[in-house]
Amino acid sequence: MLSTVHTAFPLNHQKPYSAHLCSLSSRGIIANTSLLLTPTRPRSSPSLCAALPTDASSAAAATVREESEEGAALPSLLRQGPLPKHVAIIMDGSSRWARARGMPSSFGHEAGHRALKKIVELSGRWGVRALTVYAFSSENWTRPEAEVDFLMMLFESVLKGSLGDFMKDEISVSIIGDITELPQSLQKLAKEVVDMTKKNTKLDVLVAISYSGRRELKRACQNIAQKVKHGLLAPEDITESHIEQELETNHIEFPHPDLLIRTSGELRVSNFLLWQLAYTELFFTKTYWPDFGEEDYVEALHSFQSRQRRFGQRLN
Repeated sequence: MLSTVHTAFPLNHQKPYSAHLCSLSSRGIIANTSLLLTPTRPRSSPSLCAALPTDASSAAAATVREESEEGAALPSLLRQGPLPKHVAIIMDGSSRWARARGMPSSFGHEAGHRALKKIVELSGRWGVRALTVYAFSSENWTRPEAEVDFLMMLFESVLKGSLGDFMKDEISVSIIGDITELPQSLQKLAKEVVDMTKKNTKLDVLVAISYSGRRELKRACQNIAQKVKHGLLAPEDITESHIEQELETNHIEFPHPDLLIRTSGELRVSNFLLWQLAYTELFFTKTYWPDFGEEDYVEALHSFQSRQRRFGQRLN
């Protein structure tokens, strides 16, 4: 997992990363940062497009192509039931994975990015529509400064290196959390990536950085209170929909995760998507995040398919 974090102490996070590179390297914090969060979609068969009339719309061609790709790519174990539209993941255990190998935490975070790259690729290929990952929580700012600085640098490296693939693979990227707590250069880059990918429709990837579920709900309540204060909304008229509209997931088609996966064996949600997880199916695995691969993902999705979701109702 990249980590979990919010503004908890007066860090010098606003200073350039270059000021830390030498010290990070000398302390064994920096390893290889050439990691990309980039899925690779299978190339479509030319015959699919050739079979369409020459004046057919590009949208129709894309639909045929994507349905064919997803059907062919889906593992046989997952073809007997519906897949979750929205998967959320608490990427936990990267530091412990590194320590078990006698390596610095940066080694685990980089390996965690490789795991994430694969899961993004599989999600897009199999037809998952939204993927929300817990990268850095509001509590993680209390971690050692060198580790936090490395993570900020790694986030920036990943976003820069992956933009071209986000566009090619039709991935829309959103950052949820308190972006004002991030270094200025990362804030600027994040806004650019979000803006450039916002019209992509294949897969919504939401990255929670400096995120807190409680703070998200607090901000939602404050925004609603302001509307009441200014006469735009009566207290007795407040509904769940008003709260939904103030949450950071309200802009995507499927804002509520169908499935939450947590790695490393921990059995809690750790202040993640507290409102959105109301009816989410939970899957816990002892596998550390860097080791979480295709077989583990299939197991989690198959577990989801085996469950009967009742949403509080009694089914006959």
